[in-house]
Amino acid sequence: MGLFRESTLAHNAAWMFLGQGLSIALQCVYFMLLGRLLGSMEYGIYVGATALAAILGQYSVLGSGWVFLQYVSPNHSQFSRYWGNILASTFGVGSILVIVLSIGGPHIAHSYSWLMLACVGVGDCICMQLVSAIGCVFQAFEKMRLTALVNILVNGFRVVLVGGLFNFYRHIDAFQWAVAALVVSLVAVCAAVVMVTWHYGKPTFSWKLWKRRTEEGFIFSLSSSTDNVYSNFDKVLLGHYGMHMANGVYSMAYKAVCVAFMPALSIQMAAVPRIFQRGNEGVKGTSRYVLRIMKSTVPVGLVMSALIWLAAPLCPLLVGKSFTQSISAMQWLCLLPFTRVLQFSAGDALTGAGLQRYRLGTQIVAAVLNLSMNLYLIPRHGWLGAAWASVATDGTLAVMNWAVLLTVRRREIKEAA
Repeated sequence: MGLFRESTLAHNAAWMFLGQGLSIALQCVYFMLLGRLLGSMEYGIYVGATALAAILGQYSVLGSGWVFLQYVSPNHSQFSRYWGNILASTFGVGSILVIVLSIGGPHIAHSYSWLMLACVGVGDCICMQLVSAIGCVFQAFEKMRLTALVNILVNGFRVVLVGGLFNFYRHIDAFQWAVAALVVSLVAVCAAVVMVTWHYGKPTFSWKLWKRRTEEGFIFSLSSSTDNVYSNFDKVLLGHYGMHMANGVYSMAYKAVCVAFMPALSIQMAAVPRIFQRGNEGVKGTSRYVLRIMKSTVPVGLVMSALIWLAAPLCPLLVGKSFTQSISAMQWLCLLPFTRVLQFSAGDALTGAGLQRYRLGTQIVAAVLNLSMNLYLIPRHGWLGAAWASVATDGTLAVMNWAVLLTVRRREIKEAA
């Protein structure tokens, strides 16, 4: 296959496969134990709070991880300044967002206490956003084994913690788990920061550089936020209406789908630095490279979609009888790994060519579509309405991304001629 003609990419993809494979195994154990530890009701409360934090959390780093990828991938000497800007953005903006979440969150759903939201906010808006940005740092240097190691550490810590709690307590509530999860997040982020400093050096902050790149970073943040809106708004809305058990059932199925997408995502993420490097050729260069990658990602996406459908009946056996309805939810959502392969491929080709604003435009349309559908469907159909909205949104976004990519490519070819 074309993907493996370049040895470095094959090496990086192999590390991503290994890391994602171990992460998938760890996440399966994690969700199985967490489902039994919390039950569908408390799990639904916790997921609703984390979904709210995830929508806000994308602004913590102000897109500095993707900005790092864009500018440090072709020029590694820029590391220290861009790394310093990642740390400054995450801790500065993230702290503000934690305060906003703690004050405003209880008004969205009365089941969320401000203290629980503070714990979730620090864990998601600061710690895990920084861990995610650190993954971009290792990607820029094409050190996918370190990215894989960070993912394994995070998921490994979670499994150890949830396993210990299940062994001693059998059942805890959402607030208790939020406190425990915060401890894991703090340990993970400290380990990840030490790894970056050990391998590449200390950070230096540049105010001028930060101001110059803020607009680009904000576009990346807005793009990630719109992605999180149509991925998480349904869970926030289910929590707002007090449908916590339905939220738990639907969210467990959605997590299973996200895990199933990881094999294809590992190939796509391994290719991102190369896509940026081909950005100087415009959309013609990035799209040509993305089509090569799709020879591997499309079959993987199709296989994982089929596995989701076939494996759905195992869900209540693994996570508990309170998640029986997750079988239907998983089968409704089973196409998402495939549609996301199409969506990410075209979107990354636009981003690599410096056309993130076009990708942002399609994501905003998708987010508005998802918001509208969820506001109408969830009060009437509960989690089933959320599933319908998710399938429709992901499919529409894939079509829009490819339509924009092909339109821009035809225009480039015409201008060149």
